[in-house]
Amino acid sequence: MRKLARLTLAVLATLTASAVTAEPAPATAFTHANVVPMDSERVLADQTIVVRDGVIAQIGKDVSVPADATVIDARGKWLSPGLADMHVHSEAPDELAIYLVNGVTTVLNMGGARQNLAGRTAARANSGKIAAPHVYTSWLVDGTADYNGLVLDTPEQASAFPALAKAQGYDFIKVYVGLTPPVYAALAQAAERAEMPIIGHGVYAVRIDSQFAQGQAMIAHLEEFFYSYLFPPGQGGGEDVPPESRIADAVALAKQYDATVTADPLTYRTIALLASHPERGPTIFRRPEFDLLPQRRQLQWLSSDYFAKTAKLLPRADFERRLVKAFADGGVRLILGTDAPTIPGLFPGVSAHDQLDELLAAGLTPYQALMTATGAAGDFIAKTKGGTPFGRVLAGQRADLILSNANPLENPATLREPAGVMAAGKWYDADDLAKLQGTVAKHYGSARETR
Repeated sequence: MRKLARLTLAVLATLTASAVTAEPAPATAFTHANVVPMDSERVLADQTIVVRDGVIAQIGKDVSVPADATVIDARGKWLSPGLADMHVHSEAPDELAIYLVNGVTTVLNMGGARQNLAGRTAARANSGKIAAPHVYTSWLVDGTADYNGLVLDTPEQASAFPALAKAQGYDFIKVYVGLTPPVYAALAQAAERAEMPIIGHGVYAVRIDSQFAQGQAMIAHLEEFFYSYLFPPGQGGGEDVPPESRIADAVALAKQYDATVTADPLTYRTIALLASHPERGPTIFRRPEFDLLPQRRQLQWLSSDYFAKTAKLLPRADFERRLVKAFADGGVRLILGTDAPTIPGLFPGVSAHDQLDELLAAGLTPYQALMTATGAAGDFIAKTKGGTPFGRVLAGQRADLILSNANPLENPATLREPAGVMAAGKWYDADDLAKLQGTVAKHYGSARETR
């Protein structure tokens, strides 16, 4: 036994020594880059950025390029954080690849996904084994079978759920509108014990102010404030616009609880335009991005009941612009989300840029708009989940990056055509991104031809 123990110790010592003396993994170095760090509204000219093991290791003018590094000449270009879409419903690898093609390097799947996403696909994406953004997941729960979430209709069920969600690999619990107050309270208490943050909709019978008070970390749509805060209970589902004075109340509420709000005014405006202009459908279906949707998504869009709506919602969409501007100016943490691809016209990846355009139309500055898709998303994850920070181009941050041909602080649209994207420490230049998109299109085309 002693001989075996000595042998084991010797092996451990050898392993430890080899770990200490092992050669570092190959690095990537961006040289002569104009860096947009997103820690403030500034640009750092002529920087060298060294990435190793998926993390920014060094950044500065006088940083030496490691001998083993793959060098990317970024002269005349701008390096900024990859974008985050914090409300998606894509889960298959091909769908996720299209986000990466468009410079979206982080996504939060907002429920309804199969367990395979949390248990397998997310791990493969987050380790760089597939070309995809970093994936965070949530498990959707509701109090009624009218939706597709898991139904929790007793406090006992709610108390048991957070530990189960955590054991199954999910990052968040997403609540939907039909939970009862006793069930929500039990869920919130159990979620705090299990360290499983609650995010999602306004719950009609609970209301957003009570949800924030019980610890809900994020509201998933601006429109939830119509249904569960800005109007009296039971009066928020129509076409009326709330009093302007209620905007200040919403800002104060979110600030009081340091809550996060998803900045998605384009999502509601898209619904409003579909309801008032159903003839937009053929235009959407003719867009080239339509061919980059899985067939089941195409069929969902073609038969969507959004085209059958007749409500006049554009005044509310205009109100959302004023609301999101007030949130931004009031210092509320805003994260970009799109709800793609559940609504016709909200294409994976592309819709993140469309959402940025809508935020600009609402009056946000380019820096404020970009912050929703970069630093604020990273801050939200740091506050709720921890892990390697991301969302800024700083040493120690996850190396999720976009290289662009112009300064995104002056022209965010330049990010629509990235010169390259890095995710999980892997570099994809413009040709790589084009090939990746072509591969997805070929996969979908082959699948359609065989049906």
